[in-house]
Amino acid sequence: MFRAMGDGITDDTDAFKTAWDTACQVESGVLLVPNGYSFMIQSTIFTGPCQSGFVFQVDGTIMPPDGPGLWPQNNSKRQWLVFYRINQMSLQGSGLIDGRGEKWWNLPCKPHKKCPHRINSHITAPALSPNTDGIHIENTYNVEIYNSVISNGDDCVSIGSGCYDVDIRNITCGPSHGISIGSLGNHNSRACVSNITVRDTVIKQSENGVRIKTWQGGHGAVSGVTFSNLHMDNVRNPIIIDQFYCLTRDCSNQTSAVLVSDIIYTNIKGTYDVRSPPMHFACSDSVPCTNITLSEVELLPAQGDLVLDPFCWNAYGDLQTLTIPPVSCLMEGFPRSILENDVSYC
Repeated sequence: MFRAMGDGITDDTDAFKTAWDTACQVESGVLLVPNGYSFMIQSTIFTGPCQSGFVFQVDGTIMPPDGPGLWPQNNSKRQWLVFYRINQMSLQGSGLIDGRGEKWWNLPCKPHKKCPHRINSHITAPALSPNTDGIHIENTYNVEIYNSVISNGDDCVSIGSGCYDVDIRNITCGPSHGISIGSLGNHNSRACVSNITVRDTVIKQSENGVRIKTWQGGHGAVSGVTFSNLHMDNVRNPIIIDQFYCLTRDCSNQTSAVLVSDIIYTNIKGTYDVRSPPMHFACSDSVPCTNITLSEVELLPAQGDLVLDPFCWNAYGDLQTLTIPPVSCLMEGFPRSILENDVSYC
């Protein structure tokens, strides 16, 4: 109908854009990528708003041009498929979104030592492929990410600024860098994230488990986050808040930071890589972490019997049950520096 060839060679971008614009304007419309066909699409922004109940059904294969050298000169090389101003879209199907990433991973953009929106998906990239986030969301709300299997060289799911009401459930994640909120507050920017739930999930053979990472000098807040019913399998940092995140060795302390508060960890069990503590709360000197709650946390070394103590720096919270290993480094109460600060964070 829209004259897409589906041979993996012909540029089907215009046909896809026309199909999108048509289906987007129909109540409960479906944009179908049929099984048995491969569609090559250039860097594209799929724009809404769309009618309610819109489904992007991927049963075939979608792919970009094979490597940066084949991308048109005027097309952005920083993004491929972007969904903008979309509400209540489901991305689903048994097909493949093939990023053809190998020629990109070898670019010198990063040291490379060896060379309800609803999403259902199976995403894979080599463990050493840089910057290969499985799913990244930003400035988005009412997102459901369910029943996905993700292994890659970066975060399975990364949640950027402007996200709220996000529900992540039944994910198998790893090898990877885990599931992350952030990084937030880069270049002294304002970042707001709230009402995030990660539940019923397995994280295995990963650098991190569930992570909140912010830059010094930023401002805003991360609040109302719940991590529950998680199994860790040989994860280096199963539980980590890092307010000193940076890409160089200079992570100097600054006078402002993104506030991290009201974070719940419950029923998190499994094993950790003894190169790092199983729980790591490194919070800003000027804006401490507050209201961290732990219950039913049991993390044991994946090998040997060396049990590492959790690490805390300027972190306030409480234990609802005893944890393994015991956490004695959280401070009680509420920090005076925040009580005396009259700034509205978000």
